Amino acid sequence: MISKIRSSLYAKVFLTTTAMLLCVSLLVFSLLAWLMPQTYSNRLNTVLDERVQRFVSELEQVAFPNSGGLFDQLLQDMEINSVELYNGKGEFVPLPTEQYAEARDGNTAYIEQTQINELRKTVPLLSGSYHFSFSDSNERYMLIVYGAAEQIGELQQSFIRVFPFILLIVLAVAFIVSWLYSCMLTKPVLEISRISEKMSDLQLNWMVDEQRTDELGTLGKSLNRLSHNLSVTLSDLQNANKKLEADIEHEKKLEQARINFFSAVSHELKTPVTIIKGQLEGMLLGIGAYKDREKYLNRSLEIANTLETMVQEILTISRLETAGADFKKDCLDCVQIIKSYLSETEDLIAGKDLQIDLDAPPAALIAGNKLLMEKVFSNLIGNAIKYSPQEASIYISVHTEHRQIEFSVENTGAHIPENSIPKLFDAFYRVEQSRSRKTGGSGLGLYIVQEILHQHGSECTVCNTQAGVRFSFTISSSTHKSQTNPTGITKRGDMIWAY
Repeated sequence: MISKIRSSLYAKVFLTTTAMLLCVSLLVFSLLAWLMPQTYSNRLNTVLDERVQRFVSELEQVAFPNSGGLFDQLLQDMEINSVELYNGKGEFVPLPTEQYAEARDGNTAYIEQTQINELRKTVPLLSGSYHFSFSDSNERYMLIVYGAAEQIGELQQSFIRVFPFILLIVLAVAFIVSWLYSCMLTKPVLEISRISEKMSDLQLNWMVDEQRTDELGTLGKSLNRLSHNLSVTLSDLQNANKKLEADIEHEKKLEQARINFFSAVSHELKTPVTIIKGQLEGMLLGIGAYKDREKYLNRSLEIANTLETMVQEILTISRLETAGADFKKDCLDCVQIIKSYLSETEDLIAGKDLQIDLDAPPAALIAGNKLLMEKVFSNLIGNAIKYSPQEASIYISVHTEHRQIEFSVENTGAHIPENSIPKLFDAFYRVEQSRSRKTGGSGLGLYIVQEILHQHGSECTVCNTQAGVRFSFTISSSTHKSQTNPTGITKRGDMIWAY
């Protein structure tokens, strides 16, 4: 029980308030029970003293034998209980009253001292002593007057009688006031305590009542602002953590991609180096067919050229990763880039008797790096030319719509296995290893194309069509004023385009 009281603020405030109210009420009641009779007694003493002072003044003007009438008048006063008279020797002197002359002649007092003592035991008395002399004598007398004080006793008895009722009323009022006071004081404190427990558990979906205007209301408003700020901060922190986790995961993937890339690079470089080394050793030692040095020197040169191309592409990839999106961008006409590359490969196109169909507007402007975008178009169109069979058709399309330029190139007469399509843009991946090596492919062309397009906010896609394979991507246009015109189909092996 005691431990529960110690752990409860409400119980502490309630019991403390009740005890304080009881103590104050009992103290006030005790003071009233003591001060009111005292005050009333002092008032009676004052009245009695004034009357007796006037009586003594009258006694000093008459002789002792003639003072009986004055004493009779004094004894008839309802507030006078009894009177005693003593001579200068301290001997009791019977009162010279006319009403009780027989008692006086018998030298007996009207009221015996024993009777007075008994009266004092039953009735509260107020007493006062006065010294005076009668007019016929110089002897000093002492007059003791006892005043009736029954009202004081009745007042004291009244306080004693009403004490149980007053105590019950005080207890009831103390409990009610303590309950109201405890609720008013502890309710907001308990609410704040409950909220603080939620805050410690980072539960911020609460709101303190802001109707109060006192200090507790100010504290509640401050807690509401604190909750809002903490909620916003935690939300920002969680978002930042999620972003950081995503960045870390992205970095891990990039790191793993770099590891895989360089592992593949080491493997791809090892093969041509080993071939060149074997051919050179065979020629130096004059072993078998390697005695024909001119033949194997040409082969070594071809492998060295392939190796050089591979190294240049690896350097291109390295620059892309280093530069990020900070490379210089210009306004480029992709149609002119395509035409320039077709002009450069005119001999190869004519040699394979390919038909080039270019569907493009007079100009299509994009924002990008000139060298990198030239590499994109040359790789995609070059692959179409390189892997197309004799007398095949290649369809190149450039369309502008909604400030977007869509480029596609489709070569006929060849298809890519469906299970190889998702891997086409991986580094060093070749659909047919022997065929790719024969055509001089390094397996990095499409990987570089995808990386460059990613730097320009685009992505290349590939799919098989009924006639062949189609590569395409969409990139933002730097202007939307170009117009698409109908195209003509060139003759086989020619480099003439009609619009």
